[in-house]
Amino acid sequence: MNPVKQVSGRAYPWGAKNVDTDVIIPAHWLKTITRTGLGKGAFETVRADPGNIFDDPRYAGAPVLIAGDNFGCGSSREHAAWALADMGITAVLAPSFSDIFSGNAFKNGIVAVVLPQDAIDRLVEVAKTDTVTVDLETMTVTTPFQDRFTFAMDPFRRQCLMEGLDEIGLTLARDTQISKYEAGVTEHRPFMSGERAHASTLVDGAGRT
Repeated sequence: MNPVKQVSGRAYPWGAKNVDTDVIIPAHWLKTITRTGLGKGAFETVRADPGNIFDDPRYAGAPVLIAGDNFGCGSSREHAAWALADMGITAVLAPSFSDIFSGNAFKNGIVAVVLPQDAIDRLVEVAKTDTVTVDLETMTVTTPFQDRFTFAMDPFRRQCLMEGLDEIGLTLARDTQISKYEAGVTEHRPFMSGERAHASTLVDGAGRT
């Protein structure tokens, strides 16, 4: 997972409320077992309408999506986060998120920022013409017009995002402690690692200690 400290650029000024995961990525795209290629199917039903925001050349490759309340509701499909990441979105701003979507976004390196509705309304207007910056170090969302909106985030999630640590990365970061523990298990509890107990630990022929 790539570290995310700051996301800056054009933003999709969408603002739609109650966008469920089936809108983010329709069910017929869920047959894949890879994370790549899903960007083509992201917001497929929305893109079916001519002049939709996701095919507007002004926002091509935008790393930020500005959405409405209850974003990511519906099914728990992680493919929704995969699809957003594959289309280049690194941060989603909304007044609220589905808990499951928020967790999936975090695990896939997407910053889910909760802001009040009035801040979202302002950012939707700014994003139509100018850039938006999301900064995890200062915990702010800013614009070229001196707008500055602060947000809160779980410290653990913030650290993982900034250091690019997913669940595998977190495990590997503790490799020294894990190796030390496993060495101790082999030495003091050989039966747990499949090793035969040392003769000095046996008190009778049945192998009871």
